[in-house]
Amino acid sequence: MNRRDFLQAAGLIACISSSSRTARGQHSVTPGWRTFELTTRIEIVKPSGTTHIWVPEPLISQAPFQRTGPTTWQGSGGIVKKSQNTRDALDMLVARFPPGVQPVLTVTSRASTRTWSADLSVPEHSQRLTPAERDYFLRATTQLPTDGIVRQKATAITKNAGTDLQKARAIYEWIVENTYRNPKTRGCGTGDIRFMLESGDLGGKCADLNALYVGLARAAGLPARDVYGIRAAPSQLGFKSLGVSSENVTKAQHCRAEVYLDDYGWVPVDPADVRKVMLEEPPHPRPLDDETVTRARKRLFGSWEMNWIAFNFGHDVSLPGSAGPPLHFLMYPQAETADGRLDCLNPETFRYEIQCREISTV
Repeated sequence: MNRRDFLQAAGLIACISSSSRTARGQHSVTPGWRTFELTTRIEIVKPSGTTHIWVPEPLISQAPFQRTGPTTWQGSGGIVKKSQNTRDALDMLVARFPPGVQPVLTVTSRASTRTWSADLSVPEHSQRLTPAERDYFLRATTQLPTDGIVRQKATAITKNAGTDLQKARAIYEWIVENTYRNPKTRGCGTGDIRFMLESGDLGGKCADLNALYVGLARAAGLPARDVYGIRAAPSQLGFKSLGVSSENVTKAQHCRAEVYLDDYGWVPVDPADVRKVMLEEPPHPRPLDDETVTRARKRLFGSWEMNWIAFNFGHDVSLPGSAGPPLHFLMYPQAETADGRLDCLNPETFRYEIQCREISTV
């Protein structure tokens, strides 16, 4: 670990710990921190010319649910640098391998997490977003338009809601009741919410269903954001489908969402995981009125179990040094050769493995 990373991590941990203490009146968190070590090994099977690799790092942000330690890496023959976008809390490693060098990169990060819940029973004063922050988390992006059919649907869903909290909950309940998890969706989905609404096909996975929540919330005037990350451990709350079964988490990426309410601050939501419980929680499938589904539905508005590591809030992500277009989001490792950007979901040309192990509980 280099000195810069150590000082950065130490300062962030102190800052995050302080912000967590001030948030206790509004959010409850479990008293203990669970620390995970995340190791990603990437190998480009068929390099061509110069190869670039980009790897998302755990969230660098003042969050009550996560504090992030240092990241180390090994990449023989390559040049590795860090890139940071503070508005999206988006840190990534950027590696460049010259022609003739076999691109192999190993990245190891640490993050500590604790389960948190927003207390929505009594409004409490929270630190307000600045006008610039509010505008940023209300903006439209390539996959999250806020006009046209998106605004029309948001207006219809929230027409009987008198408060921002009621609007946020109405959008959550509408998504739970009207969407479905499609097991055939590749990866975590693409998050193209205009297509979903115009086609009437409201199926997909987490990057689709939770993006739909964020887009509808923004269209209704509520700042919101996707939070991209990866599942790190089994669920301790009795939801087998909402955790991992081994330390190999290569395909365990998961997107969540947050909505900002003036009286409560950032509130965690995850309607996509309610639909995942319905489809995958044994014995499955389960109906919407099933007791376990009802429990998940109640819990996942305002609460996250942190057997999951957050990465960033980024949309329309430009990869430093890339010749390709911006990504809709950065949740998987990415790579590019002289032949163009590789398909991060195709192991025949882009081979990587992600291991996650729990190393302490305090």
